[in-house]
Amino acid sequence: MTKEQIIRPENLVYAKPELLNDVDMHYCPGCSHGVVHKLVSEVIAEMGMADKAIGVSPVGCAVFAYRYIDIDWQEAAHGRAPALATAIKRLWPSRLVFSYQGDGDMACIGTAESIHALNRGENITMIFVNNAIYGMTGGQMAPTTLVGQKTVTCPYGRDPKLHGYPLRFAEMANLLEGTSYVTRQSVQSVAAIRKAKKALRHAFEISMSGQGSSLVEFVCTCNSGWKLSPEKANQWMEENMFAKYPLGDLKDTTIEK
Repeated sequence: MTKEQIIRPENLVYAKPELLNDVDMHYCPGCSHGVVHKLVSEVIAEMGMADKAIGVSPVGCAVFAYRYIDIDWQEAAHGRAPALATAIKRLWPSRLVFSYQGDGDMACIGTAESIHALNRGENITMIFVNNAIYGMTGGQMAPTTLVGQKTVTCPYGRDPKLHGYPLRFAEMANLLEGTSYVTRQSVQSVAAIRKAKKALRHAFEISMSGQGSSLVEFVCTCNSGWKLSPEKANQWMEENMFAKYPLGDLKDTTIEK
């Protein structure tokens, strides 16, 4: 097929990533999880690691990730994905091992597991979906809920005097000696998706080259939990969350090396 034939409108067909199973997703319309799943499946396929990738998914909205991405998966107890990923990677160093966790899982019940796995420099990638709320269990306040943001457990808005401050997990990971790559991305636009995909691949490549831990945070929406339409949820995220959780690379020791 010539270049002229490829760019014809009838040939510009958007294809489903080969590793995404042909099943309906349970995520709410407008949820960012589906886009992140797409990026994970694309990067793994493009790296030729489909038969060597192992994902670890604990409790939360992504608990059924194994239904959607056609690779090997392990289920973990709430917050314990980094510990299980550590064991798998140490047993099978040739495997691409990553965890897929939400903000309540990684930054609350699993804080100790997450921090220590990163600090040990385990050769795994931790994918962190931060939508500032407990989406699966009814929209409760999460560690990343913004000051003033309303949830079912803080209906008048998060009050620092009562609830403390939002936890910036990527900034914490940035300070740990074992982390090699720490980045914060989003998926609300085509440009953002392209940057996020590049960052995710870089993290996976670092894991496979044995250079230490990587954390890829995705600032995402939960339009159902936020009580907003998908369009307004993206707008609210851009106007409010990016100020507290700025996008971009926080740390990349591979550049120094």
